[in-house]
Amino acid sequence: MRLKLTLVLIGLAALTACQSKSTAPASGASALDVMEKVAVSANRCWFKSSDPAFKSYALSPELSSFSDQPRILVVRKGSPDIRPVLVVQASGKPPKLSAFGPMMGEPLSGRVSKDVQRWAGGDSGC
Repeated sequence: MRLKLTLVLIGLAALTACQSKSTAPASGASALDVMEKVAVSANRCWFKSSDPAFKSYALSPELSSFSDQPRILVVRKGSPDIRPVLVVQASGKPPKLSAFGPMMGEPLSGRVSKDVQRWAGGDSGC
């Protein structure tokens, strides 16, 4: 199990800006349940904590979705260009997580991947 998790995290860390990687969270929860956990923890740990790595970004959750793909967006704070630099979404049953966008091509991508996987699995720690 630990080897499988390590391989998933390595795969997520290797993402580039134009690629996405899907992984299945450990729980049997719905996509919405998983993304609610991720959104709450991302908001608390990345944004409300004044984390310097996320200082120039803002969180834009889009959990109510008619496409059954709840997601969170990370956008540049105060920018008229609201294109996201990071999209994390879940879909399917069991839910599979995808993380993509320009931020996944930066050094911060490894941390993002680890945090998202941890939160999706039920750990709420920063």
